Amino acid sequence: MKHGLSGHIAMFLPSLRGGGAERVMVTLAKGFIQKGLNVDLVLAKVEGPYIADLPREVRVVDLGKNRVLTSLWPLIKYLRQEKPSALLSTMGHANIIALVAKLLTPNGPKVVVREAISIKSQVVATWRGKIIPILVRFLYQFADAIIANSTGSRNELVSALGKATRQKVHLVYNPMDLELIQSKAAEEVEGGIVEWLNHNGCPLILGMGRLTAQKDFQSLIRSFFIVRKKMVAKLLIIGEGDQREELEKLVRELDIEADVRLPGFIKNPYPLLKRASVFVLSSRWEGLPNALLEAIAVGTPVVSTDCPSGPDEILEHGRYGRLVPVGDQQEIARAIFATLRSSVAPDVLCKRAEICSLERIVEQYIELLFETQKGN
Repeated sequence: MKHGLSGHIAMFLPSLRGGGAERVMVTLAKGFIQKGLNVDLVLAKVEGPYIADLPREVRVVDLGKNRVLTSLWPLIKYLRQEKPSALLSTMGHANIIALVAKLLTPNGPKVVVREAISIKSQVVATWRGKIIPILVRFLYQFADAIIANSTGSRNELVSALGKATRQKVHLVYNPMDLELIQSKAAEEVEGGIVEWLNHNGCPLILGMGRLTAQKDFQSLIRSFFIVRKKMVAKLLIIGEGDQREELEKLVRELDIEADVRLPGFIKNPYPLLKRASVFVLSSRWEGLPNALLEAIAVGTPVVSTDCPSGPDEILEHGRYGRLVPVGDQQEIARAIFATLRSSVAPDVLCKRAEICSLERIVEQYIELLFETQKGN
C-alpha cells in the first residue's frame, strides 16, 4: 500500500518493563522499521528488559522521569523540537499525558492512543482510579484515533466515550512476530529449572504474566492443588510482581513446593511455553492477552478464564481452547484434566494465531497513524 508518509513516528510509554503492552510496542517498532519508517521510542524512563530487544534502528529518547505524570513537559519539549509526523501512545495514564501534550503543542503531530486493558478494570477505589475515567471521557475526544485491541475493549470504550468521539474507536489486534516466536521456541530452555522439568516427565501446566491481582495466580495455584491430588504434575508460573511473597506463601500452605516453581521474569519463555502440556490464563480481566496468543502461536493447548476481554474472541467461544468462569478453581481444574485428555491440534492453533500476524497489524496501524485525515 502507498503510505505517502514523512516517515517519522514517535511511540510513547512509561518504560520497557516486562509487560504485555511494552512487548506490543517493541514488536510494533520492529514492524515500523521494516516498513522504512524512522522510529523514536520515547520513554518516561529508560528501563526494563525489553530494551535489549529493540531493533538497533530505533532511537530511544529518555525523558528521565520516574513517573509518567512528571514527563509531560519533557514530552512537550520533545514534540516541539523533533516534530514527528505521528505520536502513538499506550496505557491509560500515558495516553492522558500524550493528549495533554498534544493540546499544548501547536501544529503538533497526529496523536493515536491505544488502550491495552479493559477500561472498567481501571475504575478502582483510589484517586487515580476515580479520575482516569473522567479524564478519558474528556481528553480522548482530542485523539485523532483510538485503538482498542479486542471487541470487548472496543465496546467498553464506545460506551464510555461521548457520541462525537465514538467514531474514532478502531479495533486492531495486538501484533505477533510469529516467525520470531517460533524460532525462539526452538531454543534451549534457559535458567536452572531444566532438571526440575525433566524429573518424572510428568505434565507441565504453565501460567505467565505479572504477579499481580489482575492475573489471579492464586486461583491457578489452588486449581493445580486440585489437579495434583489426582495425578503427578508440575506448575510453572513465569513472571515477576508485587504478589510474589503472597503466592509463595500459598504454595507452602498447600504443601506443593516440590511441584511448583516461580522462576521470575524469563527473557525467552517460548521454549517453556512450547514444552507445556497446558497453558492456563487465570486472569480476572485483560485487554487482549498476549500470553494466550503466544501459547497458541507455538501450538500449546490452552485453558482460559472467560474474563473481559479477549479470551472468548481469541478462542472463538471455545473452539480453540476451553473457557471457564473467572475465579472458579474447580472448573479450571476440570478444564485442565479435559485438555490433558483431548486438545486442539497444534497446527490448528498455530493457524489461528495468524489473525495477529505482524505484517497484517502494522498495516492497520500505519493506516490509522498516517492515512486517515487528521481531526476525523
